[in-house]
Amino acid sequence: MNYPHPFIAREGWPFIIGAVVIAAIINTLAGLIWAIPFWLMALFILQFFRDPPRVIPQKANAVLSPADGKIVAVEKVQDPYLKREAIKVSVFMNVFNVHSNRSPVDGNIIDKWYFPGKFINASLPKASLDNERNALWIKTDNGFNITCVQVAGLVAKRILCHVKIGDHLARGQRFGFIRFGSRVDTYLPLNTKINVNIGDKVYATLTILAELTQ
Repeated sequence: MNYPHPFIAREGWPFIIGAVVIAAIINTLAGLIWAIPFWLMALFILQFFRDPPRVIPQKANAVLSPADGKIVAVEKVQDPYLKREAIKVSVFMNVFNVHSNRSPVDGNIIDKWYFPGKFINASLPKASLDNERNALWIKTDNGFNITCVQVAGLVAKRILCHVKIGDHLARGQRFGFIRFGSRVDTYLPLNTKINVNIGDKVYATLTILAELTQ
């Protein structure tokens, strides 16, 4: 796959450059001892925006993890976007996880919704409906309907989504980024075979969350 933003996400460059400039100025004016906390902050920001390329599994009907993090929900719910019963699989990202979001499937974006909201802890169940969020309805190349939802967290203040209605996503394709702690919910058809459990660590693109079945 031709990966357009190797290792460091483009969304992070203004923050990384700003942090390095501030640390360098303090280092120059006040010395290294005073600058150490600012250099550490610059390193933290650098690691937050890391965005490594991933090997994409080619297993038929696989649903890949859209984010790095920990599984905090696997449950039968009402999909609030497609108004259907579905299985929701939620991945919580802490500040040390990669926050680049990638498509879980091959498919077309049928619709897209953005909702302003709160910024409560994204690991809590109510965050799925109360927090700021951006939802994508993806119809897979095999005809399945998937809803993939970026959810802002306690310190996340911006959801970035770089795709629009009508675009085609390839599995593992980068489509967005959430800054500083967040969650991604994936709503799947009821007969989907789920491969993960609550508490599992998952990695965007690398982990097969589930398998779609006819």
